[in-house]
Amino acid sequence: MTQNPFDALGGGGFDMNALLQQAQQMQQQLEEAQANLARQTVDGTVAGGAVSVTANGVGELVGVTIRTGEFDGNDPDDLSDLSDLIVAAYRDARAKSEALASESMGPLTDGLGGGAGGLGLPGLG
Repeated sequence: MTQNPFDALGGGGFDMNALLQQAQQMQQQLEEAQANLARQTVDGTVAGGAVSVTANGVGELVGVTIRTGEFDGNDPDDLSDLSDLIVAAYRDARAKSEALASESMGPLTDGLGGGAGGLGLPGLG
């Protein structure tokens, strides 16, 4: 019979099965939290609501709304401005989705050292 190398630490050794079970439970909780984030949405808005975008909780763009009458589709400067405003609105929504993810995932990832960014989870890095 092989001696458990953790016996020297006292307390009767180390329960590897319990550790693996705990890791599996944590992985399941993280997956559930991320699936929940994918179902939630946040809005980013710029120019007094002229351009709004919707992103989910993992930062994926899911919608763009442009208020009627704000931009001339034949004017190159207006179209350039519109492009910049869409990007700015997405950045606003992305920041909100990252805050939502941090709030939702933080309690699950704090014990992992370095937070969720080190896990390579979308929307958290």
